[in-house]
Amino acid sequence: MRNPRLVAVVLAMSAGLLSGCSGGPSASGSSPSAPSPGTETPATATAPATSRPSNGPGQGNAELAITVVPSGGSPELNFTLLCTSGTPAAKSSHPDPAAACAALKANPAIVAPAAPGSDRACTQQYGGPQKATVTGSVDGVAVDSSFARTNGCEISAWDAAKDVLGAAGGAS
Repeated sequence: MRNPRLVAVVLAMSAGLLSGCSGGPSASGSSPSAPSPGTETPATATAPATSRPSNGPGQGNAELAITVVPSGGSPELNFTLLCTSGTPAAKSSHPDPAAACAALKANPAIVAPAAPGSDRACTQQYGGPQKATVTGSVDGVAVDSSFARTNGCEISAWDAAKDVLGAAGGAS
């Protein structure tokens, strides 16, 4: 067991294969830990979040690090998003912090997609090579999530979080 992250990825992928294309109430899972710079974590290799924001309106407080990989050969794009009561802080480096903070205040759960494993079927369609990770906290709840566009459920989660992920992902 030289690389626990690799073991976790293999186990998560195996579980995903055994359960078909099942997803939870939303499309993607939470990654076991934040990826190292320059690495990509497969969105299918995810574990459930330890806690999750509610689906209703939140307080609008967030401290997030967002990494987007627009395509396989593209460099990572890194943003920070700091929100207080739904208003972005000047220190945010997000391309549209006002839209991202408003989206998080309206629905803090958009950055905490559910883990695979329920009976939700996902369409087998490919939405593009984009990948993203979001780590930090929203309204005091830890967030450590991965996004991709590799099936219908993941595309749905990406689209729900698009204001937070920013236009850099190359998908609307």
